[in-house]
Amino acid sequence: MSVLLTDSVLKAGKICLLVMPLKLTKSQDERNAEAFTSTFLKKSLPSMGPEAIQQALLHKAVVLEYQHKRTGTGTRKRARARGLAARQRRELSLFQLKPEHQKYELFVPLHELWKQYIRDLCNGLKPESNPQMIQTKLLKADFHGAIISVVRSKCPSYVGATGILVQELKHVFKIITKEDKLKVIPKRNSVFSVEVDGFVSHIYGTKFQLRSSERSAKKFKAKGTIDL
Repeated sequence: MSVLLTDSVLKAGKICLLVMPLKLTKSQDERNAEAFTSTFLKKSLPSMGPEAIQQALLHKAVVLEYQHKRTGTGTRKRARARGLAARQRRELSLFQLKPEHQKYELFVPLHELWKQYIRDLCNGLKPESNPQMIQTKLLKADFHGAIISVVRSKCPSYVGATGILVQELKHVFKIITKEDKLKVIPKRNSVFSVEVDGFVSHIYGTKFQLRSSERSAKKFKAKGTIDL
């Protein structure tokens, strides 16, 4: 419906409403859109008849969603990525140092880095530094790169062995000597010494049978004497 105000009507001071019929014919684009929508709904909603589809289009909006087909009745759990087991790592020789890498000179730069790491950890090693404080921090430090020596052991052949620590396991130290020999020293029943800038610290291997990652979170208790 449209409202038409003529000049003669306005001059007379009256308003006349003339009802004019609207054009009810649809454009070609509208007809094409409706035909496409109807065809699409018939394919997407095969359970609905043509009349139901027309009613849905006239009275409410239809949300079109893609339905994923379920492949199973139960909920699938995502497989977690698992690393290699300890046995698999041993079989692959991941912990073995290749013979061509068993050179003392190759690990000297690592030793220099370790000394700087200890200096930073202990806020600088000075003559007036508290030995007990240094000892406490060394207990939780990483010793890879340190030069360690066996000062006491129930096995006399280990005494005097000195080298750069290249690998620390739970029960053994692996060191590389100046003669380019790789030696495996058990922690149990052995006492080791570590020297940094004139400070000498002793490690009782029997009480040190921990991985470096476990040792950083462990609380050590002070003891008066420790036997081998």
